[in-house]
Amino acid sequence: MTAQKNTENNLPRTYAIRTMGCQMNVHDSERFAGLLEEAGYVPVELVPEKAARATEAGDQGADVLVINTCSVRENAANRLFGNLGQLKAVKEARPGMQIAVGGCLAQQLREGIIDRAPWVDVVLGTHNLDVLPVLLERARHNNEAAVEIEESLKVFPSTLPTRRESAYAAWVSISVGCNNTCTFCIVPQLRGKEHDRRPGDILAEVEAVVAEGAIEVTLLGQNVNSYGVSFGDRGAFAKLLRACGEIEGLERVRFTSPHPAAFTDDVIDAMAETPNVMPSLHMPLQSGSDRILRAMRRSYRSEKFLGILDKVRERIPHAAITTDIIVGFPGETEEDFQATLDVVEKSRFSSAFTFIYSPRPGTPAAEMDDQVPPEVVSERYQRLIDLQQRIVLEENQKLVGTTVDVLVSAGEGRKDAETERISGRAADNRLVHIGLPAGLEVAPRPGDMIRVQITYAAPHHLVADSGLNGGLFEVRRTRAGDAWERQQRRKEELILEASGKSPVKLGMPSIGLRPNN
Repeated sequence: MTAQKNTENNLPRTYAIRTMGCQMNVHDSERFAGLLEEAGYVPVELVPEKAARATEAGDQGADVLVINTCSVRENAANRLFGNLGQLKAVKEARPGMQIAVGGCLAQQLREGIIDRAPWVDVVLGTHNLDVLPVLLERARHNNEAAVEIEESLKVFPSTLPTRRESAYAAWVSISVGCNNTCTFCIVPQLRGKEHDRRPGDILAEVEAVVAEGAIEVTLLGQNVNSYGVSFGDRGAFAKLLRACGEIEGLERVRFTSPHPAAFTDDVIDAMAETPNVMPSLHMPLQSGSDRILRAMRRSYRSEKFLGILDKVRERIPHAAITTDIIVGFPGETEEDFQATLDVVEKSRFSSAFTFIYSPRPGTPAAEMDDQVPPEVVSERYQRLIDLQQRIVLEENQKLVGTTVDVLVSAGEGRKDAETERISGRAADNRLVHIGLPAGLEVAPRPGDMIRVQITYAAPHHLVADSGLNGGLFEVRRTRAGDAWERQQRRKEELILEASGKSPVKLGMPSIGLRPNN
């Protein structure tokens, strides 16, 4: 579609998206981007004249700013309205700018967002992503806010146009919503009941993104291992994993997140027996105390949880297992917390997403008596962090000297430029920073694979400098790297087109190269 033009300098109308929260929100933001581009909007980074006017309020200089919100944390609303307060002045200074708020917090607060921030133009919920361009146009035409919230899913997000951030890796939704009733979680109220896609539709999307160049796919759902219940096949998820193993060109398959209560042996077997399913598993614990798990309505107990981990490691000895843990759930005693520490010690997680409990309005836990004092929660939280840091370092140190295959990624190594390294993920999803040998004419591209030896371990990453002294450093250029190159070339052409200039033949960018002496 032809780009929408502003009256200012005849430049295209631009957009930017700020994403908060989980992987589902990240994937939804890709849908927002696809919808906006189909409607003629252009990413603001492709129009330097507009990107240059970005402010500290996070507007990025865009004509349309979409904030995709999360409702998991207690301070989510405070963060949103604090940011909207900063953006008010930006909007007043930039006639024609629009602000849209979507995601879980929008689904929860609805018109309340406009009540507190009347300069917001659009509010839409989690069930109707597809209406974003229409609402923006309606708000602009009527010169008033457009709010549209649906109570149930109208259009499955995967049928919508998508602008994927990565050329080499892709999210593919297998379901939306959740049928669980955890007392601390508001997601089922905001995302709705679980709705499964048909296997053929999922596999067709996987094949499509692989055809475009991706070599890694992450299957995404609120509870992936309950996939298939809605159409009467409780073994559907294991079958789906095995079917992904038959897709030519798909080198890595991951999934998130399963629920321990529904995790079955057929999924473990599928993981172990399907070569392109990676040896990484995210298994949310939440608490090691059976009493607290019962209060959370988590329908498993610590013994079952540890049993799942034992089965996984029996079939996949090198699996890296990650988790989620909540500290300070209402009524948590020192004995309960110690039970969590004990399970963490036994589980040997490769990483853990740890959270201080925060009450969410509308959840049963928010109304429970015996909320734990903040100073007690903070002290326990630090003890958990210290324990997990020790475990992760010990587990990572065991990998020094081992050989790993790393999929090079873009943007994961914040210090790569100063350390002269590039970064990526090993098969078990650990982050690896790789030293580049001197004299390389062309650096490996995001999407390429590198085989290296681990030389150093830290709690949150591994280092592989084996190639610096003539050791192992084997690069396999991939079609995913080719796709990344095409993506970069196209971005450069679009920048010229958006500025009204004709594209010219451009040299390819290089990353992280060590200068020749």
